[in-house]
Amino acid sequence: MEYPAYLHAASAGALAAKAEAARKVLRSCRLCPRACRADRFAGPRRGYCQIGRLAHVASWGPHHGEEACLSGRRGSGTIFFSRCNLGCVFCQNSDISQASPGNEVEAEALAAIMLDLQDRGCHNINLVTPSHVVPQIIEAVGIAAAKGLRLPLVYNTGGYDSLASLALLDGLVDIYMPDFKAWNPNLANRLLSARNYPGAARRAIREMHRQVGPLDVDRDGIARRGVLVRHLVMPGLIEDSRAIFEFLARDVSPDTYVNILAQYHPAHRSSLYPAIDRPVSMGEVRAARDAAAAAGLHRFDGAAF
Repeated sequence: MEYPAYLHAASAGALAAKAEAARKVLRSCRLCPRACRADRFAGPRRGYCQIGRLAHVASWGPHHGEEACLSGRRGSGTIFFSRCNLGCVFCQNSDISQASPGNEVEAEALAAIMLDLQDRGCHNINLVTPSHVVPQIIEAVGIAAAKGLRLPLVYNTGGYDSLASLALLDGLVDIYMPDFKAWNPNLANRLLSARNYPGAARRAIREMHRQVGPLDVDRDGIARRGVLVRHLVMPGLIEDSRAIFEFLARDVSPDTYVNILAQYHPAHRSSLYPAIDRPVSMGEVRAARDAAAAAGLHRFDGAAF
């Protein structure tokens, strides 16, 4: 068994140093591209994400509905964090991303969750919507590693990540799984509440690829290391899809694995936006897949590794 990346960092003493550096960022938060500089030690509702010093966990458990290379036979060990640094009007998990179900957890409790998922046989630790709680995750990983955690870490993000946060995660994360939601800044402003999302996502994905490279799987098809990009096909937005695929093939790597998602349906506040207030059609999904192939990508959906 290959050790996950964070064990090398722990043995070199880098994990403790990263945890300390990350805690300091919480005093004037710049963890995501909003850089709202909230003092997270002063309590929740201080910044855009409305999460304070402690992470807020909505739920956790083995998940069998992720990509096959993550779920495998035993499930992906998902930890769903409450709140988000984006404000997607079409969010299908708005009960979690726009609220705070569950409980605040100390680092020791978050580490115990990770170890519980390992004991339950999961293939990995899948950190869902983690961008606003990077310091809390690093603290917990250090504790869990000292107590026997040996599963790879999956950083399952909306793609709105700062280079400063990714620098803290360098050498800790094995598998990055970012969304790339929108290419046009005006569209991102209207639908994600983040005009700078497209540029931030491009920078983040390039950095993720620099750290871990293209997705690599073992002989059983289980992801070991690398980048897996998710793209949700949305009604009427094929030009954004095409631009995203061309960027991935040209500026990241034609070997980038992309999961082209066909599951869009109106949710949350999408009824207020008539252009996206309908399900995506299979014709639009086929057009997106054709655009990915035309861009030069060859690892997407059911495409062979």
